[in-house]
Order: sequence, then structure tokens, then C-alpha cells
Amino acid sequence: MHFILASASPRRLALLKQIGITPAQVIPAHTDETPFKEELPLPYAKRMAKEKALAVAALHTDSWVLAADTVVSSGRRILPKAEDEITARKCLKLLSGKRHRVITAVALVKADKVREKSVMTMVRFKRLTPAEIDSYIASDEWRGKAGGYAIQGLAAAFIPAINGSYSNVVGLPLTEVKAMLSTC
Repeated sequence: MHFILASASPRRLALLKQIGITPAQVIPAHTDETPFKEELPLPYAKRMAKEKALAVAALHTDSWVLAADTVVSSGRRILPKAEDEITARKCLKLLSGKRHRVITAVALVKADKVREKSVMTMVRFKRLTPAEIDSYIASDEWRGKAGGYAIQGLAAAFIPAINGSYSNVVGLPLTEVKAMLSTC
């Protein structure tokens, strides 16, 4: 499979390698990731994945380009990537003791061919104590993560149950991506 991964996420590259897939190149897409006013989580994730794939595909017209976008949502609300401690704390407090959705949209593009897929996983958080939130914030693991947590790290202790794809929550639904790439 010859394709370009349009992503700056080391997790996506590691997930692909975990199942024996290595992209020919990794080229981050530089797109504005600001949600539109009142944009819902699923349409937002789909739009972002497609925009990222198209941005890189425009420069590499002979290659398949794979891009993805992962969104953590609570109801109709899109939680941000936590870039600062205040945002991370707000996300963790919002998720504490509740269920939320993690949606990853994937786009595979070459010239005028566009293939898209989205996967949703339900995640349940236990009720977090202030000390647990403080400890997690001190770990710095939340930095740059959608919803302010990484299921594959220390936050695994906060999650008693998921319904759906684990790799989707990490950032790439591997079963679906492998099926998409097999058609290239």
C-alpha cells in the first residue's frame, strides 16, 4: 500500500505500524480547525478529515492521502484539544462520572476519488476526585489531546467501560482504515 499519512499525530503513525502498515510519507496538513458556529461533532469531524486529506492531496496528485480527525463530544458539544491546564481541567470535570462519544472521521483521497468513513465509540468515565484531576494535570499527558485525556496512558484508570473501537479513541479506527487502504 503506497499512501501518504496527512497527520502530525505520532499516535496515528504508531497505530498504523502496530498493524503492519507504514505510509510512504507523513505530511501534516495545515488547516484551520475552528468549528463552524453550531457545527455538530460528526459533521465537524468529517469536514476536518476531508479538508486535511484534500490539502495534502492537492500537492501530491499521484498518491493516495489518508487523513483523520478525532473529536471528543459531550452531547452536541465538541470538546477542545487541551493546550493549557485550564482547558484540561474543564474537560476532565465535564467528563467526570459521565459517558461521552469519541468520533473519528477518516478520509482517503486521490485526485477526484474520495472515500470516507466515521466511527463512534462510547466512553464512560468514573467520577473523578479533585486529587485524581490534579495528579493527571501534573502528568502533562493531557496536553494536545482532544477532550484533555489519552485513553492509552494514565487516563485508562478513569475509564471503566467503552463500547466500540479502542483504537478509535486513541485516534484511528484500525479495522476500518485497513479495509479502506486495501481497496487502493
